Amino acid sequence: MEKVSLIKQKYVKAVDGVSFKLYEGETLGLVGESGCGKSTLGRAILRLHEPTSGEVHFNGEDILKKNRKEMRKLREEMQIIFQDPYSSLNPRMNVYNILSEPLIAHGYYKKGDELKQYILHLMERCGLPPYYCYRYPHQFSGGQRQRIGIARSLALDPSFIVCDEPVSALDVSIQSQIINLMMDMQEERKISYIFISHDLSVVKHISNRVGVMYLGSLVELADKDEIYENPQHPYTKALMAAIPKPDPTQRSSMEAIHGEIPSNVNVPSGCKFHPRCPYAKDICKTQEPAAKEIRPGHVVLCHFGGEF
Repeated sequence: MEKVSLIKQKYVKAVDGVSFKLYEGETLGLVGESGCGKSTLGRAILRLHEPTSGEVHFNGEDILKKNRKEMRKLREEMQIIFQDPYSSLNPRMNVYNILSEPLIAHGYYKKGDELKQYILHLMERCGLPPYYCYRYPHQFSGGQRQRIGIARSLALDPSFIVCDEPVSALDVSIQSQIINLMMDMQEERKISYIFISHDLSVVKHISNRVGVMYLGSLVELADKDEIYENPQHPYTKALMAAIPKPDPTQRSSMEAIHGEIPSNVNVPSGCKFHPRCPYAKDICKTQEPAAKEIRPGHVVLCHFGGEF
């Protein structure tokens, strides 16, 4: 995708000129504070929100140029796992109907034994016993509901899934089960994930590369080891310094970030991060930084990226 932007309500730029590539079988983690545009970006890629500018290429084609009929066919390849397992499932539909709906809608199966066998196999792969088939969402725990959501996203055998904070509403013990399930499915089916989360430890575990967002912009993108061990944007450095460490005597050399994230309605001039940046200089207040590749695959949106 290249220079994707999305402006809400005519004056709020929720996503601002974001560009990156995602490869087959790869997981790209997106992290950042609440309201920085992670979920909006994920939905814009799928055209659940319509971008106002830019390009989104999938298998060599710009999907923003496709009409509704063409997008309907393409949606078999592009799916989403929603954050809240309590509101993302229709309470009036049982598990069988929830999982069979996309298969029938896209013409994969008609109602019958073949469809039922596929549903039961899908449930089994996602850790759901077959006898759950005719139960309703309210009869399941949060972890079980999220397994249903994952099974639904896998029903059409997609090659790309946006995972919008899929484990943030779950207990820690359940989170690991869901993450391991997603990684198993990825290895089995060569699925590409965009994994959106505010949990830096989870992102490090599941991701190949990590992108850091701030106020609608992608401020740093690199291999996960580079991001976690050698961050080059001040905001990324502060995020990594905030990860709890088991050794209480180990202190971070990074000064804490003060203040709140600015509003998208009134974005600071120059670098968006300069009002909170401990390293800000005069140029940061007046000139917007350009993305620069400081090492192969390591891109930073900072005037002084690579100097920290």
